[in-house]
Amino acid sequence: MNKLTFFSLSHFSALCFLLLTSVVVFSQKRNQDVYKFPERQIANTREIIRIPDIEGFKTMKCDFHTHTVFSDGHVSPVLRVNEAWSNGLDAIAITDHIEYRPFKEYVVADYNKSNELAVAHGEKIGFVVIKGAEITRKKPIGHLNALFIKDANKLDVADPVDAIREAVSQGAFILWNHPGWPNDSTTLYDIHQQLIVQNLIHGVEVFNHSTWYPKVIDWAMEYKLTVMANTDMHQLTNTTYAPEKNARPMTLVFVKEKSEAGIREALFAGRTLATFFNNVVGDESLIKSLIKASLITRVIDNKKSTIEVANHSDIEYTITYGDVLVKLYPGKISRFNLKQNQRVTFNNCYTEGNKNIEMSLW
Repeated sequence: MNKLTFFSLSHFSALCFLLLTSVVVFSQKRNQDVYKFPERQIANTREIIRIPDIEGFKTMKCDFHTHTVFSDGHVSPVLRVNEAWSNGLDAIAITDHIEYRPFKEYVVADYNKSNELAVAHGEKIGFVVIKGAEITRKKPIGHLNALFIKDANKLDVADPVDAIREAVSQGAFILWNHPGWPNDSTTLYDIHQQLIVQNLIHGVEVFNHSTWYPKVIDWAMEYKLTVMANTDMHQLTNTTYAPEKNARPMTLVFVKEKSEAGIREALFAGRTLATFFNNVVGDESLIKSLIKASLITRVIDNKKSTIEVANHSDIEYTITYGDVLVKLYPGKISRFNLKQNQRVTFNNCYTEGNKNIEMSLW
């Protein structure tokens, strides 16, 4: 054996030893027979979704429509909370159906149990869980979520309006769910107008799961309903939405304080935006505030009107002006020419009348 071969073999042996010992170092040794690899688990890893605060308020990322095995969902309340935390949300509501519980033969409990389990786990990990329930009836009244309830058992009554009144007596915020389901028609029925006038409906989903209802934004603006985008999640989010960051639809809530009470105050005040698949829908002034907080403009050449725009959010904005289209990618700087005070159209930001937001960048 020549010196080169011996040198190579000795180095190869040393490398093997280092690799073997690294397994020991980066695992948790139980005994001579068992080694654990907790670092390979992602259960304790949380996505950071960058959505900036706006002037005067903090931004919370929320989902107010989720289900568990205690109604027709396929996961436990604890998993639902862990999933939302891992996805980068700040709060969720558990809204199991009152009237529809296909697993009740196997999951025996009252209507409060899923909330109790989820809230307890949320407190354990420092995550906001809102007690809710879904009042589940056929159209015209449809499905409505009661949020911030105290006792879901009292919502199990024959008349849906009585159920709504009971929820409101508990301090609930009433959300009209998926108004275009199941017949692909968004209709504002007389019963909804009556409930709105009586202050028994406070918000409406302009987006649910994977469906957008463009007409509904007009109702929301006309009747001063709080807009929401929710997942209505029954399965797992990682098998429902794409794996990239910010793929999960959510309701942005602009709060005075990051707490359940802060969320409740903001919902009743209407300080929300619906965001889904890089679209933002809601009140024009709130959208403009979010855009201003997200995009920072720097003038490079005043004479040539060359600017740089840094996107400090995880929403990908698409703007047009004239025949020019510019994508403002999350976490990146885009350089282009734009005259001062020239208005641009935000193609993925919508307000009343399905109108795109227009504003200047500098």
